[in-house]
Amino acid sequence: MTRTDLPVWRSLLYVPVNVPRFVAKAHERGADAVQLDIEDSVPAGEKAAARKLIQEAAETVSQAGADVVVRINQPLRLAVPDIEACVSPRVQALALPKTEGPDHVRLLSEMVGELEEERGMAVGQTKFLAMIETAPAFFRMLDIASADPRVVAMSVGGEDFALALGMQPDPETMLYPKQHGLIAARAAGVTPLGIIGTVADYSDRDAYRHMVVKSARFGFEGASCIHPGLVEMLNEGFTPPPDQVDWAERVVAGWAVAEAEGRGSFELDGKMIDVPVVYRAERLLARYQAIQQRNAGG
Repeated sequence: MTRTDLPVWRSLLYVPVNVPRFVAKAHERGADAVQLDIEDSVPAGEKAAARKLIQEAAETVSQAGADVVVRINQPLRLAVPDIEACVSPRVQALALPKTEGPDHVRLLSEMVGELEEERGMAVGQTKFLAMIETAPAFFRMLDIASADPRVVAMSVGGEDFALALGMQPDPETMLYPKQHGLIAARAAGVTPLGIIGTVADYSDRDAYRHMVVKSARFGFEGASCIHPGLVEMLNEGFTPPPDQVDWAERVVAGWAVAEAEGRGSFELDGKMIDVPVVYRAERLLARYQAIQQRNAGG
């Protein structure tokens, strides 16, 4: 069954919560989601102070309509106070770095649910983005993505995953793990996020744009970025282009005629159109409409 609570996150802009000038400008960047970071970009000695900034920062970065995701810390001793500071109607999701397995997800979900109930929120309101960044987690991806209804998206973290495996995080080495992550996400019915490469590689804008378009062709629906100049490329690259939308509309219209005539296929532009192609067209149109609705503030 297709889930109806999956987010439209073509672009997730990383913003260190403890850098005021980045927080202040984040809402102007056009990202679908702003990912406030209290993990890698915040030194260990400043994490307690960073937690106190989350709620005000969430209100600031969301003023133009962006969803707020907070990347918390992985060790439980840090994750618990992080979650205590995060759970509120201002924060739509938590990004879980170095997700270890389904029990890890369920443990954090239990805590989030208790806080939601205590704070008068709907239980389940806070969603999870599971981040796969270790070798053991790689073999548990489907179980992680299926562990809890809070999980709405999953990604394979390029830099950390490559470090764990002792390899360079480039498009060639990351192709298999990221494609495997995409398949696991689809199998679990959650949104696959990522690009065939690494979010740290953005110096060559043309190459980055090509990588985004390629990633969308593979089936990814969005990605994180650490530079605001990449947001537009992500939004554009992960939006179905006009020619594909036109094709999908003609497929759906042609299928309606074929069905009315009792036929199970028809020809369009010299190609045979049957049920799988129609489903692909319907999915593309649903994706496009969800993006249009988001852009309109719906």
